[in-house]
Amino acid sequence: MPRNEPTQVTDGWDGGRSPGRRKAVRYAVPVAVAGVAAATIGLVPAFAGSGSPDLPKISAQDLIAKVAKSDVQQLSGTVRVSTDLGLPSLPGAAGGAGGFGGAPGGGKGGDDASAAPQNKLMELASGAHTLRVAADGPEKQRVSIVDKAAEYSLVHNGSEIWAYDSGSNTAVHSTAPDAGKHGKQHRAPKDLPGGLKSATPQDLAKQALKAAGATTSVTVDGTAKVAGRDAYQLLIKPKQAASTVGSIRVAVDAANGVPLKFTLTPKSGGAAAIDVGYTNVDFAKPAASTFSFTPPKGAKVVDGDKARAKTPREHGKGTPSHKDVKAFKKDMGGLNVLGKGWTSIATIKGDGSGLPSGKDQGAGGDAGKFLDSIGEKVHGSFGSGRVFSTRLVNALITDHGTVYVGAVDKQALLDAANAAK
Repeated sequence: MPRNEPTQVTDGWDGGRSPGRRKAVRYAVPVAVAGVAAATIGLVPAFAGSGSPDLPKISAQDLIAKVAKSDVQQLSGTVRVSTDLGLPSLPGAAGGAGGFGGAPGGGKGGDDASAAPQNKLMELASGAHTLRVAADGPEKQRVSIVDKAAEYSLVHNGSEIWAYDSGSNTAVHSTAPDAGKHGKQHRAPKDLPGGLKSATPQDLAKQALKAAGATTSVTVDGTAKVAGRDAYQLLIKPKQAASTVGSIRVAVDAANGVPLKFTLTPKSGGAAAIDVGYTNVDFAKPAASTFSFTPPKGAKVVDGDKARAKTPREHGKGTPSHKDVKAFKKDMGGLNVLGKGWTSIATIKGDGSGLPSGKDQGAGGDAGKFLDSIGEKVHGSFGSGRVFSTRLVNALITDHGTVYVGAVDKQALLDAANAAK
């Protein structure tokens, strides 16, 4: 595999670095991906040693152990994120999910919400994006999403959290939850959305390797150069035929066990559905100035703590209470998971209203026509409904409103619906 050249991004992070290296914790980087993790993993006795570079042989078991033990404290670098889930374009959504905050000072880009971390999820769910990342232990992390038209930065420095969107020139300032109550908090801030916490190549790989069992084969499939570093390639494949996942390939740093690249390819083939990897990486201590942030002159500054306190149904500082979770499940009509491993299917019982049909009148009819154009009409002992498909995830919505969704093929959804009727 040819060496990836670093992406050139200028953002003022190139201060002096200490050569010292320390053990550490993983850090949070906001990369939105559609996460599909193996629930169980069976280890295949396979070895790597061939290919380029020439590295000592290692078993799949030992390589997984190396990943699990990796505990890198400090790093900085550039991450390239490419997501191609095959999502349909929505009517009137100019630019799709890849739009970045709108034009400066105008449109939706001027809204306070444009700088909120949660609102970056949809933008990162499609297309290609470049991120600059840095971490110095559990108290200091920074990520900048660099696009052609604008830049979005999220900075965590001790008790301070800043989110800044240059497209709207808006900065949101928050205080890390529980800051100061129990001394130093040795973890990333709680109020980062869950989908933004676990999407570095490291965390994606560990999600796919979090258990052992018989639904997955894991082998070591050669070596590679990634971001200028020697790496082993870990190949993960589902054994369950109904899974839409073809394979997951993880490039693991041969020296320190840090996953450098994560690639998920659908069973249908073609380009990777999710490809997240470093194009350059440095495991030295980043400069302290990396984690300093001052809003630019003229920027609108929003108090994120006040905005969070106004959010309905929140407990404490942004953490849903047990009652909130129960209420959510009740509102959704009951959320259940059918099956195990790669072929797990989430199901939400409907209220009988179902989806609008193209035969309906007015706005409902227009919505129905659109749904008819992107959904395949299906029938079974459960009744009838529509299947909506992407390259990785399929969803069945019955005419009674019950939803079945998973990284499984259409027949698996129909079988689940028929069995649950």
